Amino acid sequence: MARVWRTIKGYLFWTYDRGSFHYDVMVTVILLFIFISPHYIDFKDQPAEHLPHPTGITITPQGNDFVYEVAAPIVDAQDEAMVRANLLRVIEPISGKVTLVKADPVRDSSGHIISYRAVVRK
Repeated sequence: MARVWRTIKGYLFWTYDRGSFHYDVMVTVILLFIFISPHYIDFKDQPAEHLPHPTGITITPQGNDFVYEVAAPIVDAQDEAMVRANLLRVIEPISGKVTLVKADPVRDSSGHIISYRAVVRK
C-alpha cells in the first residue's frame, strides 16, 4: 500500500526522471487530455464577435469612392441637411476634403436609426 501512495505522490509532484516509464505515462496522459478533451468537454471557446470600431466609424473602399458608416449618436441630426453637414464634419478630419455623394440611414429591426452610411468621393 505504501508503494501505491509513493507512486501517486510521484505523479502529483512530478518527481520521476525524464525518460522513465512513469514520466512517459504522465506525458501521455497530458497529451491525451489536450487532444481528446475538446471532443467531450465544451469549453465555450468561441471566436470574438465582430464589434464595430470604438470610434463608431468604419470605412470601406468601393471603387473610386469610400463608404463611411457612422454611428447615429455621432451624427445627431434632425433633418436631411443637418445629417449631411454633421456627416461631413465627422468624415473630413479623417479623410480630408471630400464630396458627400449619398447618405442613407441604417435602421435596426424595430426601425430605429442606428447609423448612417455615407458614400464620399475625394
